[in-house]
Amino acid sequence: MTNYTALFLAAAMFGMGTSIEVEDFKNILKAPKLIFLGAICQYTIMPLLALLLSVIFKLPKDISLGVILVGTCPGGTASNVLSHIAEGDLAYSVLLTVASTLLAPIMTPLLVYAMAGSLVEVSFMAMFMSIVKVIVLPVGLGIVAKALLRERIKKVDFVFPLISSMAIALIIAAIVGLNAEKIMTSGLLVFGVVIIHNILGLGLGLGLGKLMGLDYDKQSTLSIEVGTQNSGLAVVLANINFAMNPLAALPGAIFSVVQNLIGSIFAHYRESQREKKLEEVELNI
Repeated sequence: MTNYTALFLAAAMFGMGTSIEVEDFKNILKAPKLIFLGAICQYTIMPLLALLLSVIFKLPKDISLGVILVGTCPGGTASNVLSHIAEGDLAYSVLLTVASTLLAPIMTPLLVYAMAGSLVEVSFMAMFMSIVKVIVLPVGLGIVAKALLRERIKKVDFVFPLISSMAIALIIAAIVGLNAEKIMTSGLLVFGVVIIHNILGLGLGLGLGKLMGLDYDKQSTLSIEVGTQNSGLAVVLANINFAMNPLAALPGAIFSVVQNLIGSIFAHYRESQREKKLEEVELNI
C-alpha cells in the first residue's frame, strides 16, 4: 500500500507541475515580500498549532506525530481550487503553493525533527529524499511535460485531481481497515483535533493577512493557503518514514477530507462577503 500511496501522490504532483507556467517563477522574483510572508505563515502557523494541539490534548505518540506531519507539510493544490471559489487572487495562490512546495524538502524534515524528535527517531536525509522523490521530481517533470506537450497535456490534465482524490479514498480505507480497533478509541479525538487545526489555520492566516494590510482577495488567498495542507504528503511520509507508527498516517488522511469540506464553506463565505462589498461600493458611487 505504501508504494501505491507514493505513486498516487507523485501522479497528483505531476499534475500540479503541468499547471505551473515558467512565468510563475519570474513572478515569485517580482513579488518577494508577498511570497516571503506566505512562506513564513505556512511554516510557522500550522506547525506551531500542531505542536500546541498535541500538548493540549495529550495526544498518543502516533497521532501526535501524524498531526505534526500535517502541520509541517507545504500547501496543498486544493488551495488553488478553494481560492478560485473564494474569488481570491489565484495567481498569488499558485505562487504560494509553488514556493512552499520548493521549500518542503528542507523545511518539513527540519520542523518534524525539531517537534517530533523526542517522540520518534527522525532521519532528516530519509525524509528529504522521500519529499524529493514524490514531490519535487514529479512537479519538475510536469513543468517540463507542459513545456514540451502543451496541447496534449491540456486534454488530460483533469485526470490528475481525480487520481489524487482516489488516492486519498484508498489511503483512508486502508488505514481504517488495518487499525479499526484503535480508531474506535481515538478516531473522534483525531477528528476533533484535525477540525480545530484546520479552522485555526484559516483564521490565523486571515488575521495575519488583515494585519499586514493585504487587500480582500489576497487575505482570502493567504488564509486558504495557510489552512490547506498537502495532507497526501503527510500520509506518504508517515507510511514510508514512520512505518513503525501506523496511526501516524491517520491525521493526514482525515485532514484531506476535513480541509476540503471546511475550506469549501469558508471559500463560499468569503466569496459572498466579497460580492456584498462590491455591491456596497456600487451603491456609494
